[in-house]
Amino acid sequence: MPPPPYMPPPYMLPPYLESFVEKKERDQKDNMAAAVGYRASLVGARNGRKCLRSRNGGRAERVDGMLARTLVRSARGVAGRARQHATRLLAQAGKKNAALSIVASEKIDAEIPASVNPEVAKSKYGFEIVKEEYVKEYGSNCVLYRHTGTGAELMSVHNRDENKTFGAVFRTPVEDSTGVPHILEHSVLCGSRKYPIKEPFVELMKSSLNTFLNAFTYPDRTCYPVASCNTRDFYNLVDVYLDAVFFPRCVEKTDPESGKQVFEQEGWHYELDTPDPSKLQYKGVVFNEMKGVYSSPDSVLGRVCQQALFPDITYGVDSGGDPRNITDLSYEQFCDFHQNFYHPSNTRFWFYGDDDPETRLEILSSYLNDFEANQAGVEKSRVLTQKKFAEPRVVTDYYAVSEEAGQDGQQKAYVNVNWVLEDDVFDLETQLAFGFLDFILLGTSGSPLRKALIDSGLGEAVCGGGLEDELRQPTFSIGLKGVDSSSEENLKKVEDLVLSTLESLADKGFGDSAIEAAMNTIEFSLRENNTGSFPRGLSLMLRSMAAWIYDKDPLEPLKWEDQLAAFKKRLEDETPTKLFGDLIRKYLVDNPHRVTVNLLPNTTLQAELDGEEQGKLDLLRKSMTEEDMEELMRKTRELKTHQETPDPSEALKCIPTLELADIPKESQKIPSSLTEMTSGGEKVEVLSHDMFTNDVVYAEFAFDMSAVPKDLLYLVPLFCRCLTEMGTSKEDFVELTERIGRKTGGLGAYSFTSGVKDEDGVRGYVMFRGKATADKFADYCGIVQDIIQNVELNNKNRFRQMVLETISGMEASLVGRGHSYAMGRLSAMRDAAGGAQEVMGGVEGYLAMKQLKDRIEQDYDSVVADLEALRSSLFHKGSNMLVNLTADDKTLTSIEKEVQGFVDSLPSRGVVGTEQWYEGKDSSLLLPKRNELLIVPTQVSYVGKATNLYKDGQLERSGSSMVVSKLLSTTWLWDRVRVVGGAYGGFGSFDSQTGLFSFASYRDPNLGSTLTAYDGSAQFLKEVKLDKDELTKAIIATVGDVDSYSLPDQRGYTALVRHLLGITDEERQQRRDEILSTTVRDFHEFGEALDQALASNSQVSAVTSK
Repeated sequence: MPPPPYMPPPYMLPPYLESFVEKKERDQKDNMAAAVGYRASLVGARNGRKCLRSRNGGRAERVDGMLARTLVRSARGVAGRARQHATRLLAQAGKKNAALSIVASEKIDAEIPASVNPEVAKSKYGFEIVKEEYVKEYGSNCVLYRHTGTGAELMSVHNRDENKTFGAVFRTPVEDSTGVPHILEHSVLCGSRKYPIKEPFVELMKSSLNTFLNAFTYPDRTCYPVASCNTRDFYNLVDVYLDAVFFPRCVEKTDPESGKQVFEQEGWHYELDTPDPSKLQYKGVVFNEMKGVYSSPDSVLGRVCQQALFPDITYGVDSGGDPRNITDLSYEQFCDFHQNFYHPSNTRFWFYGDDDPETRLEILSSYLNDFEANQAGVEKSRVLTQKKFAEPRVVTDYYAVSEEAGQDGQQKAYVNVNWVLEDDVFDLETQLAFGFLDFILLGTSGSPLRKALIDSGLGEAVCGGGLEDELRQPTFSIGLKGVDSSSEENLKKVEDLVLSTLESLADKGFGDSAIEAAMNTIEFSLRENNTGSFPRGLSLMLRSMAAWIYDKDPLEPLKWEDQLAAFKKRLEDETPTKLFGDLIRKYLVDNPHRVTVNLLPNTTLQAELDGEEQGKLDLLRKSMTEEDMEELMRKTRELKTHQETPDPSEALKCIPTLELADIPKESQKIPSSLTEMTSGGEKVEVLSHDMFTNDVVYAEFAFDMSAVPKDLLYLVPLFCRCLTEMGTSKEDFVELTERIGRKTGGLGAYSFTSGVKDEDGVRGYVMFRGKATADKFADYCGIVQDIIQNVELNNKNRFRQMVLETISGMEASLVGRGHSYAMGRLSAMRDAAGGAQEVMGGVEGYLAMKQLKDRIEQDYDSVVADLEALRSSLFHKGSNMLVNLTADDKTLTSIEKEVQGFVDSLPSRGVVGTEQWYEGKDSSLLLPKRNELLIVPTQVSYVGKATNLYKDGQLERSGSSMVVSKLLSTTWLWDRVRVVGGAYGGFGSFDSQTGLFSFASYRDPNLGSTLTAYDGSAQFLKEVKLDKDELTKAIIATVGDVDSYSLPDQRGYTALVRHLLGITDEERQQRRDEILSTTVRDFHEFGEALDQALASNSQVSAVTSK
């Protein structure tokens, strides 16, 4: 799901994917997070999803919503918020004996590394202490330093977390939308003084055990973070990044032509391959990336809202770059920007974790000693504030839709009401209070402002992100999309509804149950302290930066314990109605700095944009002589030759790397115990994991889908949503939502489907997943029991709105995440699991939702009957059910009675047959094998191609295939699809369970040349030559993917997935042994199999406008 439309979505680095099995486990965890009450709001964790551009396009989706923010943030809504909440909560990561949640203590943990002696820090390394403070909320001793020679600032955070984090952050305000900070963020990682190769970043991807490696651009700052649990690897990453930001090849004055080639590759350039001037075109990674961004109506809305709210300052333009303006950026301006802003005086450094504090100072001083202070640059980088408006404004803009959409009556508008809340950063007290208000207003599907908008029927889904406080001036944004645009009156009704609802809430206040649910949800999230796979140190860094870059105290955003207690006291003293009513009136109802944005569909806009681009090229064509064309063709050839020529093996050795001896030979095991529980003559499996969770129980109740009729598969995702968002016969959905918030840390339902090794059938489950403290686990089980027995499925209005929201979300993701739909289609041509997934969430699922929308009006009784049929086919005790529990042994023992009681409450299954689709015996579930184009209104393409290496290439199953696939993505496909082709990303994905190998590109300007690159992969692998160092790097990077960092809840869920798929520890060890023993011959054999499979049985699916 795309990020809420107020600020830009992440600009991140281009993609490579982990092994398909590991990806599947990760995606299932992400899906879980969405369904699981991770609608929760968090004090202390706000998401940076709206403010970023990042270099890694493949990781953009995972990181989109993974970047933590300050104070309170809700992952509102269940569906589509998976990645956002899973990393919003602030985790105590790392060693088993480290507390998962916060246990506030005034004493410094004896195991925390001691801070550096102040005299040593100053005399030896040039750092003076500004401030030292123990932050009890995170068990961390924090030392703020200033470098005496340059004025650079460093926050050195010392604790027991093994997942070490580093970041360098620059203030980078802009005056236009040429995207210079975004292009520079890409470019500095393309070679440097100490690492003079084409792409050190890619070499790190190939050879590192990193737990995070990326870079991203906000509207006013640029961040370069890395993380690793391996200390040697961590310092290698830090050194490469420091050299990259301060001494990049892209601005090297001694070799300007080389630097300009980097700028042209990552930013923009003219390309002409033939003497035919009509073939002249713009190319460039960022140029094409932003074309993809501007194809998304949600992203367009975000930019229009931001720029309308801040017309006079840096937020009034797009730091990521508008494709219409990117081509105005000159290389000289690009170099000047680096000189002005990439200086230690304008840098805030962050170190976090259990590494040696003195080594941090030593590393930094070795770079900073080359510079002198630059106060003029510091002044230039200061972020100004927008003067508040004297009266509200209305802005109208447009987004592109296809002619077909217009003819089908799909010309739906977005209406978003936006406020700038304050003249500067919120003080901590206001930030905390407004954060709670934000959650109460919008945090769940039953929240009053969200519910009022949905119930109005004026639109199809809520848009706007509520409170956003990562930039200097906090904002609030809310509205509807899918609004009938046939009259201005319809648009005005949305604005009127938002304002009248807020006025009513200011007067009447909120119910005690809603406030209690919000308080429990927020406090649970804080104390659970869970960032998922996202490094906790980076989460804290981003929160700190939200104050630090504006010259505020960087530690204040990290301290919440005392403020939370004071807030509770304030609620008692002032009454919630007064406290929240005053906030609503001051910052929303009576605030004149309000902009209502009406974003309207336009069927001719895309043609106009294309025409504008071609018009600029036509002007150039007309002015070009034959000599000019020859020169441009020469430069095109030179750039492509540079891009296609690999660095010499000797040159690549400059990148520091680990040795195989540094890699554990044994695969990581998750503590698991499988027992059986008997109830009513039925046996139920219970899988439990003894891990320290600080009194939190993570629980899954899984029910297999073997009895679900094939013709009801398309309803399964909606049915899962109904379970927690339709209420029960005892409670309406608002009351149920509040009960979940009061009694648990989150609860939801979702579907899981997967293929299985050496089988044609499917593993499919509907799962309840959630968490609660041990003393409230009986409440957790009681809620699930009530839902199963009493869920209210006969609510036509509520169900209709859920269908409209689903359709709206799928339409947006088809444009923004087309590669996932293309890959899903290709999988659905191959096996039953892919077919089921396509029906439930792919293009076929989308078409089914469109039909369901009409059926609701014509025969809703039959829809209810189908939903009841799903319930009857799923919820029974017996062999079809599995319970998965993660907690420490004492807690697991203490909740056995509650688990038994829950199982006892379920009806027995009896004799139920298994559906043929589940056994893989119904070929009608599969899509026909054919090449296809899916046409959508977009300025870029998403190109997929797939084959099966086991069935069509006779490849033997081996862990070495993961190494080959990884290297193929980070070499051939990276170079041909991204570097030369200009796509934001290109990668290969191999499912070692089923043998499916898929190619995909992301925000791609090409079709044919991308397919040619895919087809060239086999020959590349058959001929590849790797020396010992290159092979070692590929193996290490693959192990890094397999050993991805995770917290107890994730580990417990991963063990569940492995159990369901029959993946044993013995098999995993065998695969690890095969990974570690990979040889060049394995690459050649993989290439032979790929060549055979592509030639005999492969298909193409692409999402495009071409």
